[in-house]
Amino acid sequence: MIKGGVAILDFGSQYNQLIARRIREMGVYCELIPGNAPVSRILEMSPGAIILSGGPSSVYAEDSPQPDPAVLDLELPILGICYGMQLLALHGGGRVQGGFDREYGPARLFYPEASLLFDGIEDGLQAWMSHGDRVVQMPPGYSAAAHTDSLPIAAMADPVRLRFAVQFHPEVNHTVFGDRLLRNFVFSIGGLKPEWNMSTFRSRAIQHIRERLSHGGRVILGLSGGVDSSVVAALLHEAVPDRFTPIFVDNGLLRKGERESVEETFRDHFGMPLITIDGAEEFLGELAGVTDPEMKRKIIGRVFIELFEKAAGRIDGVTHLAQGTLYPDVIESISFKGPSATIKSHHNVGGLPERMNLELLEPLRELFKDEVRELGRELGLPEAMVSRHPFPGPGLAVRILGDVNREDLHILRQADRIYMDYLHESGIYDEIWQAFAVLLPVRTVGVMGDQRTYDRVIALRAVTSTDGMTADWYRMDLEHLAKISSRIVNRVKGVSRIVYDVSSKPPGTIEWE
Repeated sequence: MIKGGVAILDFGSQYNQLIARRIREMGVYCELIPGNAPVSRILEMSPGAIILSGGPSSVYAEDSPQPDPAVLDLELPILGICYGMQLLALHGGGRVQGGFDREYGPARLFYPEASLLFDGIEDGLQAWMSHGDRVVQMPPGYSAAAHTDSLPIAAMADPVRLRFAVQFHPEVNHTVFGDRLLRNFVFSIGGLKPEWNMSTFRSRAIQHIRERLSHGGRVILGLSGGVDSSVVAALLHEAVPDRFTPIFVDNGLLRKGERESVEETFRDHFGMPLITIDGAEEFLGELAGVTDPEMKRKIIGRVFIELFEKAAGRIDGVTHLAQGTLYPDVIESISFKGPSATIKSHHNVGGLPERMNLELLEPLRELFKDEVRELGRELGLPEAMVSRHPFPGPGLAVRILGDVNREDLHILRQADRIYMDYLHESGIYDEIWQAFAVLLPVRTVGVMGDQRTYDRVIALRAVTSTDGMTADWYRMDLEHLAKISSRIVNRVKGVSRIVYDVSSKPPGTIEWE
């Protein structure tokens, strides 16, 4: 655990990860901690300031999450956001009241007097509200720091005890001054310094890895070629180059040129002792005739573990298994609401270290995805690898709707490569969170030259997102779509029609299966 920074107590707001991301972007370390965690858990990280997050509950509800009262007695600056403001009011001797119309959306904020929290912020700017209950009586020592036309106490402050609270959400972009407000709290009020960056993290992570392996042993990693596992590989190679072996399982479901790219980067460029397992026959044999998406994932997960175990068994002295777990995965598992009940099967391989009797090593578990990319650049990974879009564990198997076979894989690989090449050539690849082609299990009538065709349909998908939890379809220029469609139909034998997916998440998912 990294010491210092900001402890963010999680009370269930949909925006909690945004709070953490905003503070990390300032160069200050922070952690999301369950809102009802004991004060001892918070003190483990020696925070310089505390934020109480928003949440969907009413503070008076029987099952509402409540902080350890000792947390509120700490001599540290505290900022309450939305539900967090109501908690400060309730536990400080004020009064919160329900029964009002829910206020959701923009509101203009006004300040009766100057305050540390709103220093440098103009009067009348837009804030984003999302609440039902509201503070109607402030605790002793507090004064109203802001109001709106409909909300008399939109913010409150006790500058003597360094307690501040806002009823709106400064972490969302709709609050136009939110970044300045959070900076005021973190730097001016909290006195923290911007000392969190990937250069310092790199040094700490390398030291931690060496300490974990100080008594000998060897670490292995299932390298996929994706951003997370690639960064873990580069980090381990720098930390313990003589005791690290990456294992790359080629499942026969990869994009065109994927295997060659991984081998060139890690074996040739970095000089790692990369082990490549050609498992195409095993995977495709097990997948033959299988059309159910969940069954595909389970088969791919099982065969991967079997081949990975077999390869690892040939390496002497293995004691640790590295994985590319990221901070959003950790947040989901420690939330006071409990972990998500819907985990895709191919991700559910958490039992692998126990099965192989290995210790788990997760060097990226404190990082968000954008920080992982930055660390990858710091470690010298190629930009094309660091900035690549997410790619699913089951590979192209979940982008072929229906039976997975070599002919369909060949068609999809060609179409997907044309699509990706065009996005790079046109300069729009980096505007998109994830883009890919899907081969549909239908045939449509077409005309090629003077002949009638009855060929396949390719669906193109492109979305924008910050973390993949929600996503919106990318508004691609029609001229781009026309060129991509023309190239695929003219160059890929067996495809006669292209469609573009305009579904957002929710209600759809990013992947089709």
